Amino acid sequence: MEIRILQLIEGAKRARGLAVIIDVFRAFSTACYAFSRGVNRIIPVGDLELAYSLKEENIDYILMGERQGKILPGFDFGNSPTHILEADLTAKTVVHTTSAGTQGIVNAARADEIITASFVNAAAVIEYIRKKNPAVVSLVSMGNACEYEAEEDTLCAQYLKNALEGKPCLTRSEIKETLQRYAGQRFFELASQSWSPENDFYLCTDLNRFNFVLKAEKKKEGYYQLQKADT
Repeated sequence: MEIRILQLIEGAKRARGLAVIIDVFRAFSTACYAFSRGVNRIIPVGDLELAYSLKEENIDYILMGERQGKILPGFDFGNSPTHILEADLTAKTVVHTTSAGTQGIVNAARADEIITASFVNAAAVIEYIRKKNPAVVSLVSMGNACEYEAEEDTLCAQYLKNALEGKPCLTRSEIKETLQRYAGQRFFELASQSWSPENDFYLCTDLNRFNFVLKAEKKKEGYYQLQKADT
């Protein structure tokens, strides 16, 4: 098994084999929390106009996402796991668009298979990859707004790689301590609490909280659909 760590949009475009699109703060942590609240499927889109269009055509769809970290006009939720923690999303379809994570899915067109990952379902992702045993695994860290590398995504990619290669991995407390020193500091700023609450940091670094993997498959309509993978 050849394991590659790639970065940003270009990394997603270069992804081959089994592509693992990583966005810890916060897209693919939030997606896991959404499924834990009963979501049936998530439609991850890169284009904001497509998100609005899907909502216009399907009034029951839930809009979730952000630009520059903040909830978008007309959206039901931002990209915050805290804000959906008590939401009843049973059997709902969510349209999810973000500055980084969902951009990775739509740009990984040359991969054989696409799944998502963050720390909250890392063990499930590792087990899934081991069972699949692909020739190539592309771990794609989506970074901050796809513009520059993000410590949390690269740390998660290295965590997955180390586990797959049988090397020592950081503990839950080490992950939190490492990220709180720098990358997670924005969650503790008073001015951002309405859209990026402190609790998001703890929810996004809750290692192995969920035991499922989210797999993206392209539908005939041209967009992707994210659902729990068969294990």
